[in-house]
Amino acid sequence: MMFWIYFAAIIILPIYAQFKVKRTYNRYSQVRSTSGMTGAEVARLILDQNGLHNVKVVESEGFLSDHYNPLTKIVALSSHNYHEASVAGTAVAAHEVGHAIQDKEAYSFLRFRHRLAPVANLTSNASWIFIMIGLIFSSMNSLLGIGILLMAVGVLFQVVTLPVEFNASSRAMDQIVSLGIIRNEEEGHAKKVLNAAAMTYVAATAVAVLELVRLIFIFTNRD
Repeated sequence: MMFWIYFAAIIILPIYAQFKVKRTYNRYSQVRSTSGMTGAEVARLILDQNGLHNVKVVESEGFLSDHYNPLTKIVALSSHNYHEASVAGTAVAAHEVGHAIQDKEAYSFLRFRHRLAPVANLTSNASWIFIMIGLIFSSMNSLLGIGILLMAVGVLFQVVTLPVEFNASSRAMDQIVSLGIIRNEEEGHAKKVLNAAAMTYVAATAVAVLELVRLIFIFTNRD
């Protein structure tokens, strides 16, 4: 029974999350916003209203490649969101600007995640070397323990990402509602887009935590 729960979590949950976000995005990217503002215009308006005139809005390649870079102070929006006036594009653009507002206000979880990122990238890549050696050679259980500790840093990064993303979505909704960018039923549609996107982070974190727990279980049982 536990195996099937684990299997469902690490395989089915991420697939469902990706399916959910793509289906929801595709649906509401076809719904034109009543404001008639493109994602680029939405991002620029919210940035200017929050005194972030130094942050640029640029177009990026790729499907849902939208992101905010705190180092370059750039909000990058995928082509459709940048050029089209849709409810989905409005929600995504506002979400990325939410990160820019977090950056301006020195949001604690965002600052911690930025500091943790380079360490997490290094330890996550190195962890599997120790883990694989430790799993193959039972006499080298100490290497498995080292790998687990290194992996835990990467898992911590994913856990910290959750409040960052949820907070950015909350800020996004506050901005597009208060500025009158979306109206009436559009508010519910925008929430669906943001919630679906958040599901992917939740799924990724759940998988990472479960894998860490599984490895800890193997390590402790060996001892």
